[in-house]
Amino acid sequence: MLLLQLFAVLSFLFQTCIPTCQASPIDRLSEKEVEDRLDALLQSRASYKNLPPLEAYPSPESRTLKPGSIPEYVAKYAPLVFLYSEEKYLPYDIEEYVSHFRPTWRNGTVIDLPGKDRNDPLYKNQVLHLSDLENLPQSTHEELVFLSSLSDFDVDPEWITGVHNKPNYYNGEIKDAPVTLIVTDKGKGWVDAYWFFFYSFNLGPFVMGFGPFGDHIGDWEHCLVRFYKGEPVIIWMSAHGGGGAYFYDHMEKETLDSSGIAVGNGVQPVIFSARGTHANYPSTGQHSHDLPYSILSDFTDRGGLWNTALNYLAYTYTPADDNLSGEAAGMELSLANGSHPFRESKYGKWLEYNGAWGDPKLEPEDPRQHWSPFEWKYIDGPTGPLTKNLVRTSPCQRAKWWNFWNGCNVRRYIQYGQGVFDQEGNNSCGSLYVHFKNKWVRKLVEVVTWGGWVCFSIDLVFG
Repeated sequence: MLLLQLFAVLSFLFQTCIPTCQASPIDRLSEKEVEDRLDALLQSRASYKNLPPLEAYPSPESRTLKPGSIPEYVAKYAPLVFLYSEEKYLPYDIEEYVSHFRPTWRNGTVIDLPGKDRNDPLYKNQVLHLSDLENLPQSTHEELVFLSSLSDFDVDPEWITGVHNKPNYYNGEIKDAPVTLIVTDKGKGWVDAYWFFFYSFNLGPFVMGFGPFGDHIGDWEHCLVRFYKGEPVIIWMSAHGGGGAYFYDHMEKETLDSSGIAVGNGVQPVIFSARGTHANYPSTGQHSHDLPYSILSDFTDRGGLWNTALNYLAYTYTPADDNLSGEAAGMELSLANGSHPFRESKYGKWLEYNGAWGDPKLEPEDPRQHWSPFEWKYIDGPTGPLTKNLVRTSPCQRAKWWNFWNGCNVRRYIQYGQGVFDQEGNNSCGSLYVHFKNKWVRKLVEVVTWGGWVCFSIDLVFG
């Protein structure tokens, strides 16, 4: 009983001593009666208390968007991405990217495509285009289609590094690396906007100074902005097959347009892309992931600021529902109003390609391949946007291996990274301790909280 009381007191202190820990004050929704009750998020379910639940397969009557039509508010709240200041592998143009590949099966057999020369299987005199991807066979769990590179990626050619694709200093645009926006209607006023960022190469993590391991050709990362009746509610960002969800109101926000940064009154959520891995976080610093004691860590800082709203391909997506029949059942992928007119029609139905966007895992005898107890150096390339569970009603794409309860906390405040120079805040036990000026009282609280483990547990449960 004493331990339960202590836990309750510490929980109260943790949430009252730190203003950013309080429930998100989403106060701009159009219905006042809903606003007043939106203070409790069902953390492991895909609905909000007193708000209509999200629908993975909304009926035509429940939808608010027409196929191919994206509301203006989606681009208004497009994410701003801080790339790492020393990032070696920058964003890249997917149309240019695929021209450096040929389609193959895992064993290296080249796949014949309509309009391609069968007598040129190595693609020495022909080029693969983005529009060709819709004609490739559908991949299965047993047999995956790959894009196999025509030249040695291990020497870091320009199509791997994207060395010229740095954000414009004034408006943040990357002219030669369009983002892919896919909007899905989740029914009854809910709309999900998925912003996909493409990089030609993923530099895997180092483990205790050894590595990198888990490198792969092609890298798709994404950010979800979830709206209710035109207002942003939740931001989710991908990281290593998982990610983190946050209330929009507690995210850092700016507005970046042709005139530069409007400081103090911005609306675009700011996220930070980690060095090499391109995992996304809401703050700068060192971010431990997957393993304890910072054995695996990502690093973010304020490098070039990428304004994704200035260059993007746009689509709407209505998934197929096997439980329905007729018009309501079929998958519909529609071209929409992107930043540059007519690009979507030129590229065709490339999104329907469900194979890998890079080479298969290198064979052990390949001199570029290296083994470690943690992972091989080069692994399979990733699959594309439509394989990222876009029908989800929970903000999270999937649960990580350690998340056995399959929960998806939407955090009430952002997690700050660690580090002497890059850390910009602290909302853990560290900021609780500073409220106690008397060193003996502070020491007592440190002992009671087991040096921060109690705060960690509270944070894990309540976010």
